[in-house]
Amino acid sequence: MHLHILGICGTFMGGLAALAREAGHRVTGCDAGVYPPMSDQLRALGIELIEGYAAEQLQQAGFAPDVFVIGNVVSRARLADGRPKFALMEAILEQGLPYTSGPQWLAEHVLQGRHVLAVAGTHGKTTTTSMLAWILESAGLQPGFLVGGVPLNFGVSARLGRGRHFVIEADEYDTAFFDKRSKFVHYRPRTAVLNNLEFDHADIFPDLAAIERQFHHLVRTVPGSGRLVVNAGQDSLQRVLEQGCWSDCVRFGPPSAGRTSHFEARGEPQDFEVLHGGQVAARLQWRIGGVHNQHNALAAIAAAEHVGVSPSVSAQALAGFENVKRRMEVRGSAGGVTVYDDFAHHPTAIRTTVDGLRRQVGSARILAVFEPRSNTMKLGAMKAQLPWSLEQADLAFCHSAGLDWDAAAALAPMGPKAAVAAELGVLLEQVVAAAQPGDHVLCMSNGGFGGVHTKLLEALARRSG
Repeated sequence: MHLHILGICGTFMGGLAALAREAGHRVTGCDAGVYPPMSDQLRALGIELIEGYAAEQLQQAGFAPDVFVIGNVVSRARLADGRPKFALMEAILEQGLPYTSGPQWLAEHVLQGRHVLAVAGTHGKTTTTSMLAWILESAGLQPGFLVGGVPLNFGVSARLGRGRHFVIEADEYDTAFFDKRSKFVHYRPRTAVLNNLEFDHADIFPDLAAIERQFHHLVRTVPGSGRLVVNAGQDSLQRVLEQGCWSDCVRFGPPSAGRTSHFEARGEPQDFEVLHGGQVAARLQWRIGGVHNQHNALAAIAAAEHVGVSPSVSAQALAGFENVKRRMEVRGSAGGVTVYDDFAHHPTAIRTTVDGLRRQVGSARILAVFEPRSNTMKLGAMKAQLPWSLEQADLAFCHSAGLDWDAAAALAPMGPKAAVAAELGVLLEQVVAAAQPGDHVLCMSNGGFGGVHTKLLEALARRSG
């Protein structure tokens, strides 16, 4: 089968492309601004990449894909001059060519007949999915997986696996322009982790209740013999379950509002006991910091227990977990200043990430450098939460390019602790001027952030040299 993937450089679609190629299919794809690291990974797999969405792709000699797989970046939008933004999609529709969405193709050609373990939630999906895949791998189950990042233990974001289990990051974002259901309703898991649930994706969901409905659609797909692994501390997830629950429900984290928790942690995030049913089932000592990662670990342990992996085996595996690329990743040090890269972009994620670093570095100064780049943050839906999210940082620097709201006004409650710059060069100057030996500079964005990490390290090296 020949697949041509529209929007192939996204993390999900790029992972799907790798799976299809591993399964023996011919895979080609296109994207706007074909960019690394995904472009490099895909070319290394022998996948031909085409720049842009021109309809002329269909006129290439010998180009006759069996199916076009459409990423959710593709739309029916038109440019200012009236031309379609995605001319290739218009040509596919006009010619009646076969097309499907990425999640639909994955469900039919990869997930069918396998025990799917899906990890959903506003925060921690990538990390928890990676933890769970590593646990099953360490237990000898040889799972397949698709992660929206690169787990350092594996070095790839996706693989088919030889075992019957498949671990997938289950995103609530919409499937495609022609299928507005959340991606995760296609996966039909037997084990589903509901890690947490807050308002996000303001570009497609009007309110939290709309997201809760989508999470309940996921719950509806889990069979009676399946398991829901649910964060005990989340009222939003309790509301989801109150809409109907037909599967075993196992909760993790601190008990809340009278809800029993089956998997709890006792101790510090980097050295804690795992309690199962109130009894000590394992002890985990690892390098990963933050209470949020402690909770992620409990979720992964509870999910793995459903497929026969004991908490003690899971804890032993997690002791060797190396985290995910771009999750509190140290990019380097220069002039006595350490620079980190993290994917955090939602205010809650920013807060938990800063908190995790604070627990690691104690009283050392933290300089938080971030850009409100996600669709939700660009709309300004959560701008009022930014001062709260940055409370534990000593200084905060916001890259405000492309925003329709006043970042300086939103950060005004922080007083002189916050600085704003619309130009990346100015932002770099601000950070370098403020940084002192012993500082920790935490860069947070769900995009490339203009290579700010490398530029910071170069500038700090010049200053100290």
